[in-house]
Amino acid sequence: MKRRDFLASAAGASFVPAIAWSATDFDSTITPTDMPEHMLPREVKLRTKLEPFEIHVDPGGYALYYTQPKNMALRWSVGIGRPGLYEAGTFFVGAKKKWPGWRPTDEMIERDPESYEQFKDGMPGGPDNPLGARALYLFEPGRGDTFLRIHGTNRPETIGLRVSNGCARLVNDQIVQLYEQIPLKTKVVLHPTTITG
Repeated sequence: MKRRDFLASAAGASFVPAIAWSATDFDSTITPTDMPEHMLPREVKLRTKLEPFEIHVDPGGYALYYTQPKNMALRWSVGIGRPGLYEAGTFFVGAKKKWPGWRPTDEMIERDPESYEQFKDGMPGGPDNPLGARALYLFEPGRGDTFLRIHGTNRPETIGLRVSNGCARLVNDQIVQLYEQIPLKTKVVLHPTTITG
């Protein structure tokens, strides 16, 4: 699939869904992120017919789409996995967590012990946690938890880059917007990085 066939066109002004959450735990630390206008959430018209209420990640466009009826979608800007760590495929949301704890995988510790060994016993959820304010856990039938996540970050400078250990990340205020709309078992497609423009 060519990227031009997948990408959407803007359907109007930026889309910022209303969010309602209680200021419990660390939610009071979440503030709107100052991002360039082209990176703000918005409603778009899809050029490819996709079933509604699925998540599609276009790594070449650093975009996450939550599809809607009538071939529309809600689009968020994301950071994605570094080369060699991004895993394309079809998954489903097997768990959802607010302010999730985090432990680097054994593979991450082996790859970069200087960065990750100190967290081998895990890190509690909170504003400094790499998974941010919310996380959607991606599962595969027969495999279970893939250790891939769609999660938050308090580092907006990483959006639009290949920076993670395989996950897709949104800034914290935007992952909250997405998280509230996504039920368990939602289909998630991480499209190949070979999509060309």
